[in-house]
Amino acid sequence: MPKTRLALDDEPWRDLPAGVADLIEGEIEAISAEILESIAREVPEYARPLDGRFGRGIRRGVGEALAQFVALIRDPDAGRDSGREVYLALGRGEQRAGRTLDSLQAAYRIGARVAWRRFADACRRADVGAEPLSLLAEAVFAYIDELAADSVEGYAQAHAEVEDVRRRRRRELVVLLLGDPPPDAADLAAAARAAGWDVPAGLAALACPEEALARVARRLPPETLTTVVDGEGCVLLPDPEGPGRAEALSRAGAEARIALGPTVPPASTAESWSLAEALMRAASAGAVPDAVDDAPAPAAPLRVDDHLAALLLFESRDLAGRIAARRLAPLADLTPKARGRMRETALAHLRHDGNAVAMAAEMHVHPQTARYRIARLRELLGDQLDDPDVRFELELALRAEPLGARA
Repeated sequence: MPKTRLALDDEPWRDLPAGVADLIEGEIEAISAEILESIAREVPEYARPLDGRFGRGIRRGVGEALAQFVALIRDPDAGRDSGREVYLALGRGEQRAGRTLDSLQAAYRIGARVAWRRFADACRRADVGAEPLSLLAEAVFAYIDELAADSVEGYAQAHAEVEDVRRRRRRELVVLLLGDPPPDAADLAAAARAAGWDVPAGLAALACPEEALARVARRLPPETLTTVVDGEGCVLLPDPEGPGRAEALSRAGAEARIALGPTVPPASTAESWSLAEALMRAASAGAVPDAVDDAPAPAAPLRVDDHLAALLLFESRDLAGRIAARRLAPLADLTPKARGRMRETALAHLRHDGNAVAMAAEMHVHPQTARYRIARLRELLGDQLDDPDVRFELELALRAEPLGARA
């Protein structure tokens, strides 16, 4: 007599009479054939001859499932470890074939339905009671759930393996794109194929803090390449001017400060990255207008093409500092306040070619005050204000000084 069961458990076959195994074992061959026939008929993805590697996997899965179910009824403590690999492999196979698990799950449901019908017929013919029959139904469907869970696990394993390979290939692709010398077309095409990446006509490099790289990348299209280069987050964005890119960049810019290099052909990726990285350094040093360290993250990236002059001066700040030391030496003895006024006056003079009214408007002073300052400036700088080449150096000096140029 079967034990009275008080509640459902995870292994309902434990409470089945061992004699049930003898009853259903004789049905296994016929059940296997019917299950395979039903799967081929009812699951579109499997509507083909069950031969080759695919067919062998399905046939083995059906046969192993039925044999193991019988074995579990006879010895519940034997466990399922020895047969799990079959169902893990079926899940991995679906992932590698590029399918979802829908078809395999449908096949499991069909198998459970056919097996239960055949098992029930055999038990009724042997006058098995209602309680064992009900327990058998529960055991069949609980068992099929376990097989399906194994296949889900196998599918996830295969997906993780593919993603690991994909990430590695994409990192290798970034290294190739940033290399010196640039990759030739054949090498780039081969590396892109291995990484599952379409080589674009143009791309732009984007720099961001390393700790923000994952957040920034999530806001950008899936074809974006990411890695870390010398402690800086590196993003390669195909077709940066394409549809939807501006919105994506704004979302990324809300995560952290980002600097976007110019759009270049793939062979010139290193140039775009070098400029983006330099702009991030300049911004961190306070040498880029509107890029202050403690300011909220902007909703748009800093673009290299919008800050070329500031970037040029920052990257050449040692040389710019020498120019500043030479051209601004006459201001050195002034008080800090007076020196600031003369710097402002000199820059306004260069911008407006000495027009006192325009200078006054820019400096927010009376025109007469502007004229007084011009006179004082000429006392200090003399004919520097009249020589075009010197004026050019003077403007460089005035612009470079607040950007961190070192004299």
